[in-house]
Formats: sequence, structure tokens, C-alpha cells
Amino acid sequence: MYRPNFYESTCLRCSETVYQVDRVGPLKDFTFFHSGCFKCVHCGTKLTLKTYFNNQHKQDDKEVYCSSHVPKSGPGHLDQTAVGIRQALNAPRTNKFVNEQIRGTRTEIDGVGVGGGLGSRQSTPNGFGGGGREVSSPSQNDSDYKYGRFDASALHIAHALKQTEVQKAYNKAREKPIDFYLAREEQAHLEMKHRKEEDDLYRKFARKREEEDRKIQNEFQDEWERELQRLTHKFEKELATSRRNRDEANILTLRHEQQKEDLEKNMTLRRSKKKESITRKMLEHERYETAALVDRQSSEMLELISARRSEYMQSESIFLDDEFSEGAVPIEYPLNAPVPAPPAVSKFQIYTDPIEFEDVDRIAISVAQEDQKTFTDLVRQLVGRCTTDIEKARTIFRWITVKNLNAMHFDDDLRGDTPMGLLRGIKYGTESYHVLFKRLCSYAGLHCVVIKGYSKSAGYQPGVKFQDSRFRNSWNAVYVAGAWRFVQCNWGARHLVNAKEAPKQGRGKNDSLRYEYDDHYFLTDPREFIYEFYPLQEEWQLLKRPITLREFENLPFVRSLFFRYGLHFADEGYGAVVFTDDTGAATVRIAMPTDMQSCLIFHYNLKFYDSDEELSYDGVSLKRFVMQSVIGNIVAFRVHAPCSGAFLLDIFANAVTPQEYLTGEPMKFKSVCKFKICCEELQTVMVPLPDCASGEWGPTKATRLFGLIPITHQDPLIFAGRSLDLQFRMSRPLTDFMATLHKNGIEEKKLAKYVTHSTLDDIVTFIINFPEEGQYGLDIYTRELGAPQHHHHHNNNNNNNNNNSSSGEKHLLTHCCKYLINSSKRN
Repeated sequence: MYRPNFYESTCLRCSETVYQVDRVGPLKDFTFFHSGCFKCVHCGTKLTLKTYFNNQHKQDDKEVYCSSHVPKSGPGHLDQTAVGIRQALNAPRTNKFVNEQIRGTRTEIDGVGVGGGLGSRQSTPNGFGGGGREVSSPSQNDSDYKYGRFDASALHIAHALKQTEVQKAYNKAREKPIDFYLAREEQAHLEMKHRKEEDDLYRKFARKREEEDRKIQNEFQDEWERELQRLTHKFEKELATSRRNRDEANILTLRHEQQKEDLEKNMTLRRSKKKESITRKMLEHERYETAALVDRQSSEMLELISARRSEYMQSESIFLDDEFSEGAVPIEYPLNAPVPAPPAVSKFQIYTDPIEFEDVDRIAISVAQEDQKTFTDLVRQLVGRCTTDIEKARTIFRWITVKNLNAMHFDDDLRGDTPMGLLRGIKYGTESYHVLFKRLCSYAGLHCVVIKGYSKSAGYQPGVKFQDSRFRNSWNAVYVAGAWRFVQCNWGARHLVNAKEAPKQGRGKNDSLRYEYDDHYFLTDPREFIYEFYPLQEEWQLLKRPITLREFENLPFVRSLFFRYGLHFADEGYGAVVFTDDTGAATVRIAMPTDMQSCLIFHYNLKFYDSDEELSYDGVSLKRFVMQSVIGNIVAFRVHAPCSGAFLLDIFANAVTPQEYLTGEPMKFKSVCKFKICCEELQTVMVPLPDCASGEWGPTKATRLFGLIPITHQDPLIFAGRSLDLQFRMSRPLTDFMATLHKNGIEEKKLAKYVTHSTLDDIVTFIINFPEEGQYGLDIYTRELGAPQHHHHHNNNNNNNNNNSSSGEKHLLTHCCKYLINSSKRN
């Protein structure tokens, strides 16, 4: 399922373009605002999705108001809008699929604070908790994951429910398969002509490579003979002057043999490097020639299909459906490739879930199990039952992602008319996934182009400049659903084996394979694609307002998982590089969609920017200079740099149910975004956080995993005196509670006597008496009643904590949550 992506929305207030990172909406009649323009039109008061109001008595008024200035109806007045509200009140409530972006999110209190905003609390050495408790709400409000589904509690949009509907803008009129208008034999005949041209091209490549190889061999053979003659002449001359000294002659002989050996090694190495360099240049040229040939042949194949299709349409309807819904007009596929232009509708409006392609995906997987001798056979097997251009592109995309072309074994002698010979371009490196996708699309009658540019691919880090040929990449745009849309087959391919299901006797050899892939890279929306790919030709950004290369470099480094989980940044202005304040503090806040809050688990890693190995500072893990907290739908990562310099913050996520999380199985986190954290100046000395279990701070984890609800302290940061009482309510039976206290410079076992707990009915209370003022970390452990007593490594995820503990009890428990506590007599 996808978050919608509205193209080039304009702000109702200033009429300027609204970008994704600075967007509030959609609101009434799908209007949008900049976060800075989201103010009361009457008094200019800054509004949030919790505090704004619309004029419910005038449908044409799309402005926003504060509670004091929203137009109100007179006493006893009941208009049609009020009736609509009454109907909404009576509508069945659902706890699922609530659009929080339209309904509004409650104002969150970020207990971590933001650096620089000191409140009444005293400052602390590491800066965590030193700031005032700022009230904040997401300023960038992108559309929610379950877009367009509302419950009756969304009262302030009830007036627009009937007037405004989200509909798929693409009419999937079912078209007759290619067999109806183009005979297989005619298409195969053209393919054989193309195959001969391709054979001639490969023979030309082979001759050229042989010529270059002979040229290099002869060149180095001549050089070897000259150098060997020079060494021999020098040796004989030196030997003639030392004939009376046998020892000296032996030394000269040994030296001569060593010089010959060194010469041979040196020339062999130089020959290999030169051959590698020439081969690389030749391969680039071969790829260019192959792409040009495929481009011409694809045009010829499309011309043939278009001609036969047009002839058929003169006497028969190309569409399978005789009748369409009222007012709907089927979209005919264009005969000629249209010019690049932004899509009118988003991917979400074309399909909402990959399950819609279950049937065509199954066909692609089945076809990938066998080998075909011709592209005609291959494509007809793939698209023979496809009735829309989207389905055709989809089954080709899935075939390529399933086939795992990188792992295929090729014989040394491949003829073009053999099954593997069909894909010989992959073996020789002259044909990429993208050229192959273009070729297959032409056989299916689809317009497709290969786009070249830069990508934030393997090895890229935020802040890197695109200055040379590094990070060059290619991808496709295919014309489907009435517009050009991006496809990245190479990045979409994922090939994993399900280790839990090894092949058993009587089962097929492929039954245990999971054909995983990344659906994000199929028909990706331009506004999301631009975060990772920058075309050399501006028009192929498919944006109404293209960005520059410098702007592309400065975009946050986000991965496909960021969009798949429906995440967005909770604050405006994030770039690839985030600068700290003079205390070394910087915060990255990410907003989660409502329906993902209960299953998204986040993790992070902090290291020095220019070092892959250095993960500590003065012997302390850099992770202890980051405070991760979750409040409501916001996960915050507050970094306090321990020294000036550059750091790399990598944020990971995984979607699992609490039951899956508590099984003890290892969890794999995948990166969702990365930032370069730059600390140019540090005026205070930072100390690390207490050595608690890694992961998020605060009670949210306890509620999510164990149903343990905080009564007294909902925030991750607590300001306390010399004692503290923490209370929770159990929503389900739990047992074996345990709490451990941590403070920098004091052993954990010495603090054990200062923490006690008690349980009364469903209330559990932790009592802490602090031995001295300062900053403490409190870890809480528990397990469900009846759960097996074993240690969950991935839940604790903190080896130091286990090593320092004098008690083995917590090895039988699961980490529940943790708090950061600042103890002072002044609190």
C-alpha cells in the first residue's frame, strides 16, 4: 500500500509550489498549504492540524481559521453541512484506517528538547534533557499511509466527505492480447532479422577484441625482447670485468636472474593493467553500439506492432469491454512515443497494493522457471493474458527481477538460437537490465527509453558531490497509464531463499524460494524517484519544476524502505548534511503513519564520517551520544557530538508485530535514511548517556510490546529530586519485573540496592532513591506470564550491560523500556 503523492501541488495562500517536505494537506477540497502559510487567514495565528478550522457554512471558502475566527452559524441554524456532520456522527466507527493527516495528530511534547532552547531546568553535561520541554507538532504533513479512509471522528472534514472522493484516474480498459492483431510468425520473422544483425555485431566485437589482444601481446613481446637484450648485454659486460673473481661472478649471475624475474613480473602486471583498461574502454563502446542497435530494432518492432494494431482497429474494436462505466473513455495506447512530461496521477491512484498483480506476477515467476529460444516466445508467454499496458510492463519487470540474471551460468560458446544465447548480452556485459527491459517492452508494444544519470548507489554517502563518472547509472521510463513512469529493474531485484523451508522429498526444487523484490521501483513516482536518481537530461526528471544537481546532492539520503513504510520528516528543512548547534546537538525527527506505529521498530548507528571502523570515542561507543525516543507517531534521534568533526548517522527500521519481536528470532534492520552530522564548533564537553540497553528511550516500547501503560511518566526524560516513584498499569499479565540503575562512573551492582519494585493488582511501582545528584539511566525488564524463560538477545542488544551485571536474572527476561533521569535537589 502506498502513500499518495500529489504532483506539483500549489499553496492556497501564496499560490506557490508546495514541496513534499513543506506540505500541509490535503485539506478541504484537496487544498494544500506551506507550513509557513498555515495560519489563520483573519489574525495570522500559526495553526496545526489539531487547531485549524474550515468554514463549514460556505462550501467555496477553502481558507483556514483559528477557533476564535472561524465563521459560525447563528443560534438554531441547521444547514445541509450540519446535516452532513450529523450523518458522519452516526456513521460506524472504525479503529483502523484513520487518516491522521486529515484528521490531525495530537500535539506531541518532545521530552528530549531541542538544543539551544534552554528552559528553567539546569543544563546537563551531555545536553540530554538540558533543553526546555518544547511543544512541537509535525510541520510537514504528507498524506497518510491509508489515504482516503476516514472514520466518523474526523468531524472537521465531514462536510467534504460526499463532495470529495479519491478515484483512480486511470481507466484500465481491457485490451485484446497481441495475438489478435499480430501473427506470431510475422513477429518472429522480424526477430530473426534482428538476430542476424546482432550476430554480426557480436562477431565484430569478437574480432576487435582478438585484434587488440594480439596487438598487446606483440607490443609487450617486443618490449620484453628489448629489455631482456639490454639486461643480458649489461650482465655480460659486468661479467667480463670480474672473471678473476668467482664469488663476484656468482653474485652478478644471481642478480641477473633476479632482474629477469622482476622484469617479467613487472611486464606481466603492466600488460594485465593495459589489457584491463583497453577491455573496459572497448566494453563501453560495445555497450553504446548494442544500445544503439537495440534502440533501432525496438523502434522497428514497435512500428510493426503499431501498424498491425492500426489495421486491426479499422475493422474491429481493440478493447475487450463493449461497455464502459458512465462517462469513462478508454485510453488508446499512442502509436508514437510521447514527449516526456510529468504524470497527471500518482502511482497510488493506479494501484494501491501489489496484490492486484498477483495473477500476472504468478505468470512471470512461472515463465522464469523455463528458458525460451526467442524473445517472441518469451514475451508472448509473459503478456499473452495481459489486457492492459500496466500488466504488460509489470510482468516483464517481475520476470527480470525473478530471473536473477546476475547469477545465471553461461556456456563459453553461446549461439543466438539457444535458450541461454537469448541473454548472451548479459554474459558479455554489453546489455544491461535496462536495455533488456527496453527490448522486451518493444516486443510487447510498449514505448520505453533508457535514461542515464547519477544515482545514490552503493558507496554513496550524504554530502558527496557528483563530479565525475562515479555513481553513474541507468534506468528506464516506460509509457503506461497515459504517462511516462520510472522502472528500475536492477534495484527492484531481490533474490532470497527461505531458510525455514529447505526442499523436502516430493517437493519441487523451487518450492522453498521466496521471490522477493522491491515494488517501490516499479512505476515510482517522480517526486520520490528524484531522491535517488538524477537524469542528465532535465526533462526526464518528469517534474514540472526540475531541480539542479546541487539540489539533488542536498536532498536527504532516503532509501526505498522510507517510502514503503510511509515515513516522512516531521520538520522542514532537512538536507543531506545536518549541522549541530554550538553545544554539538542536532535532532532528526521522523513521522510514522498511524497504522504503522505499533509495528515499526527503529535502530541507529553513529560513526565517524571518514572511518568505517571507528565506532567509539575515548573508548565509549558513539551510540551513547544519541538519544532515540518515540512519542506518539514521531521517532526522534537527538545527536550530541562528543567532539568537533563529521559523523554519519544511519537510521534503520523493520516492521514486525510484537509477537514476532518477542520470539527471540534475530531481526534484520534495513537502512531508511542517512545523514552527515557536522559539528563545526563545540563549546561544551559532552559526556555519554548512561550505559543502558540500546534502543529507544521512554515507555512507548513497554506499551507496544507488553501492553504496559505508564501512569506517572509518559516521556523518556524525567526530572526528579532525590527519589522517584514510577507507576505502570498492566493490560495483560506480566511477571518477574526487574529494574537496573546506571550512572557513568559507578558500577551497576553498587546501584542495585537503590531500586525496588512492588506489584498490587494490575499496578506495578518502581521506587528509586538516588545516592547522589546526577544523570541516571533506568532499565526495566519483565516477561509475560507463562512465557519461556530465555534471554532475547535482539531485544536487549547491549553486550556491555550484560557483562557489567552481577546478576544473571535479567538474562531470563526481556528488556521492556528505559528512562533517562536527571536527579537534583532543585527539581
